[in-house]
Amino acid sequence: MKIVKKHRFNARVTALELGYGIIGRPLMNVYCYLIGDTLIDCGQTRMAGEMKSFVSTHRINQLLLTHHHEDHSGNAAMIAKVCSAAVMGHPVTVQKMTHIRPILPYQHLVWGQSREVAVSPLPAVVTSDGFRFLPIHTPGHSRDHTVYLEVQNGWLFSGDLYLGDRIKFFRTDEKIDQQIRSLKNVLRYDFEALFCGHNPILKNGRDRLRRKLSYLEEITGQVRLLLTRGLPEREIIRQLDRRQDRFVKFFTMGNASFANMIRSAIQAI
Repeated sequence: MKIVKKHRFNARVTALELGYGIIGRPLMNVYCYLIGDTLIDCGQTRMAGEMKSFVSTHRINQLLLTHHHEDHSGNAAMIAKVCSAAVMGHPVTVQKMTHIRPILPYQHLVWGQSREVAVSPLPAVVTSDGFRFLPIHTPGHSRDHTVYLEVQNGWLFSGDLYLGDRIKFFRTDEKIDQQIRSLKNVLRYDFEALFCGHNPILKNGRDRLRRKLSYLEEITGQVRLLLTRGLPEREIIRQLDRRQDRFVKFFTMGNASFANMIRSAIQAI
């Protein structure tokens, strides 16, 4: 099953929502945002035809990537070719998109493999069509994760920094301490709308990021308390596990799970 929806969030921000399900509804839809001639993220290769139809009817001069994960960068090579658009990202994104590494079977099924493409390092500020995008490096979800603050309008294009107030699982390579620092850093800025890569929040965006920060700090505090009692990793996971991740854990072969969040907290402490 495929989902393709075009959203007009305000007079200047258009989003394309893309979802691909092997059987039934997609596990997670992806949002790509168009502001003037700037596209932020570009969706999964499983939806390449739908993305190509979208960009072919719009003027796209530059593509900003929040990070290299295949649901955010999958169509970058196609857009660079079809639109002659400049692709920009963090220096680690430059490396990741130049040398694409193999992904896991579930990632192939849900998203598809990204293609190699030339990516230019981000300047201090990206300007175009009267908009000013401030790139803010926010590691934790990935080493290269970067959000873009449109400073004049108070819009934060946040990639996977938010996702939800109380997320249920981490990938194996996510770092909870880095995410906490990144959230604190972004909360220093003024914004209202949170244009998340999977869950857009148009009002009270800063408050929603604060809620996620509080949740991650709560998890870390609980882990710290159990560590002081001398509990081993397995017992800490058993005591804190809410058992809300069972399907995802099975489907991803453990690459995404609540236990990964606990392990990351233990490593950080």
